[in-house]
Amino acid sequence: MNLVSWTIGLPLVPLRGLLALARVLQDEAEQQLYSPAQVRRELEEVAAARAAGEMPEGEAERTEEQIIERLLPDQSEAVDG
Repeated sequence: MNLVSWTIGLPLVPLRGLLALARVLQDEAEQQLYSPAQVRRELEEVAAARAAGEMPEGEAERTEEQIIERLLPDQSEAVDG
């Protein structure tokens, strides 16, 4: 890398670092969101809330469906592919 391109690229270093950090945070968030252990924990919380009467039956079923759908592949991709 020559001096000119290094000098021009220097102001972009913080931006590159920020973008790298954003990628790491996104990967970690997706890992946690789609983790089977996390899904199981959320389903157990819904079941406990339902058993304690804190969550109506219909809401519990909708919540469980939303949690389980995170593990399933996107249906639009399956149709397109």
